[in-house]
Amino acid sequence: MVKKSSDIRTLFEPKSFAVIGASHDTEKIGYKIMNNIVSGGYAGKIYPVNPQGGDILGNRVYQNIEDIEGDIDVASVVIPAKHVLDSVTRCAKKGVKFMQIITSGFSETGNAEEERKIVAVAREHGMRVLGPNIFGLYSAPASLNSTFSAGTVLPGHVAILTQSGALGIALIGKTAVENIGLSAIVSIGNKCDIDEADLLEYLIKNDDTRVILMYIEGVKNGERLISTLMRTTDKKPVVVIKSGRSKRGAMAAASHTGSLAGSDNIFDAIMKQCGVIRADSIDEAFNWCKFLAFTPKPKGNKSVIITNGGGVGVMATDACERYGIDLYDDQAELKRAFDPVVPSFGSTKNPVDLTGGAKAKDYDLALSVPTANKGIDSTIALYCETATFESADLVPMIKATYQKHLGAGKPVCYAIVGGTAVEDAIVKLRHDNVPVYGDVYQAVSCLGMLYRFERSRSEKTGTEEEADIDVAAIDSIIDGALAEKRTFLLANEGSAVMRAAGVSIPQNRIARSIEQAVQIAGEIGYPLVMKIVSKDILHKSDAGGVALDIQNGDEVMDAYEAIIKNCQAYKHDAHIDGIEICEMVSKGTEIIVGARRDASFGPIVMCGFGGIYVEVMKDVAFRGYPFNRAEAMKMLKELRSFPLLLGVRGEPRKDIEGLIDALIKVGTVIRKCPRITDIEINPVVVYEQKRGHKAVDSRILISG
Repeated sequence: MVKKSSDIRTLFEPKSFAVIGASHDTEKIGYKIMNNIVSGGYAGKIYPVNPQGGDILGNRVYQNIEDIEGDIDVASVVIPAKHVLDSVTRCAKKGVKFMQIITSGFSETGNAEEERKIVAVAREHGMRVLGPNIFGLYSAPASLNSTFSAGTVLPGHVAILTQSGALGIALIGKTAVENIGLSAIVSIGNKCDIDEADLLEYLIKNDDTRVILMYIEGVKNGERLISTLMRTTDKKPVVVIKSGRSKRGAMAAASHTGSLAGSDNIFDAIMKQCGVIRADSIDEAFNWCKFLAFTPKPKGNKSVIITNGGGVGVMATDACERYGIDLYDDQAELKRAFDPVVPSFGSTKNPVDLTGGAKAKDYDLALSVPTANKGIDSTIALYCETATFESADLVPMIKATYQKHLGAGKPVCYAIVGGTAVEDAIVKLRHDNVPVYGDVYQAVSCLGMLYRFERSRSEKTGTEEEADIDVAAIDSIIDGALAEKRTFLLANEGSAVMRAAGVSIPQNRIARSIEQAVQIAGEIGYPLVMKIVSKDILHKSDAGGVALDIQNGDEVMDAYEAIIKNCQAYKHDAHIDGIEICEMVSKGTEIIVGARRDASFGPIVMCGFGGIYVEVMKDVAFRGYPFNRAEAMKMLKELRSFPLLLGVRGEPRKDIEGLIDALIKVGTVIRKCPRITDIEINPVVVYEQKRGHKAVDSRILISG
């Protein structure tokens, strides 16, 4: 019987900690971890374990884990990989609740089987495993630094979860330089057991944590991660750096971590769906995290730019458009508010231009206006170094105006550009956690991410939806195909799946003779499409197995003979089940709808600009399923081709509601029928509102 595991809080706030492989040698990792635990001020019980016994940093060393009399909440293992399984077994039997495996040499080097054995033993006894291949964990609430980092960790409000150990250690040093205090930093490594979703469960509830930064190389249990991220971003911002964007980068990530990096566009879409902010670089991520940790929530979405230079003001305006910041544009109110503090040759428009002659007192007056004006919700303050502004006044002015904004509960960011005095000011101000940057886009991006996070929270679409589909009928179709050892469904089977899901398709029947084809054609009505039905021919057009715009019985007979001849020439031993006679649908807007079972994230739904140009245009959007109608609409609005659905140049609006129905139905199929791995319907022809749509051609792949 498998024992129930302990609350994840114990990992972050243990009352007792054992270091298995604690060393007397000051150059070894086993000593450095002990030193960090002791010097970091951890108040719990510390149990070093080493067969040599003795004393390390004033703590008695135990020769075996079994010799320790008290309970052990967490044990850190720093011994060679070949001995780790035995140590895990001993700890599990001892009743250790959590184990950190610092040691490398497991799935990241191809030794995945040893990891599976470790997890099996741990789960049998209710023990959870962090790692292997990690640098440890820091937790501010417990004053616990169980890493082997050489630097001191500053306590604060940003939590970091990192899949890379080496990068994580570097981040500890960088946070100290940037004066970013941490509530926690956790090395996740190979994620044989504990993953990001487990750790987020603690960080959601941890009051010290205001912002969470994640470095991810690959995702294993993506469906659970989606659910946890959704709940996390309801309460606090999550910033993610994901390596493996490029094809080569993805290969490197898979090799490094023993997990697949997955498709980057799917990862990107799901992070947006979850309300996660994605950064391209460490500097960008740190800027955003620090800003989000210390900046008050905006009361509205109107911002004002205050500058002493027209050029940087224009740059900031461009940056606001890029990062989704709305500028306050009530010209009469801007003139009333800023006229007293702007020279007559300046401008009260937004950007508010104080001109190059502005001094510290001018900035102080102008930057005080937004703090008292109810129509202005945030401020972007810009400064270009001039001869008229005393450099010694820069830091005091920015500190004073920053405090005024904090007191008013309003966000502000600063971009200051100049020489040595300006650069020195940036260093001093950032050390005091003032959001000041040497680049306009850096500053504006921080405010933009704050607004993006608030928008994503307010736009979350709530209850998920599923369609009512005939799962039993679909399973029966799959059973038949698998019995013939096929990994795909034939055209008629695909149509049957669409009918079982309630997706609108053209009329179609299979003919097995010319006479039957003519009869069916007369019953369906012209014009028609004819397609080969063969388990040996998946790409029908390539084989000459499709005929379009059939207008009468003579053309039916000619097309029937031509298709059979073409397909026999294409593959002489192909088994031909017949020819599908299909209603030829009238023209409309062609959309591709698809779904797949992603290796990382599970059920994924895709839609985009369809037809023969889908590979060229690549105008597609993805979502993790399930979702609801509101999320489906957001998905459609991401498409560059979305205006075609709204109607262009006097055309009527298309049946968007019916298309959303199709997305939800296809998503339900991929979720409820796990043996279906891929669905592609191309095209779905969408007609004007209330005229519906037709799923013209479906391709469905299956697995046993």
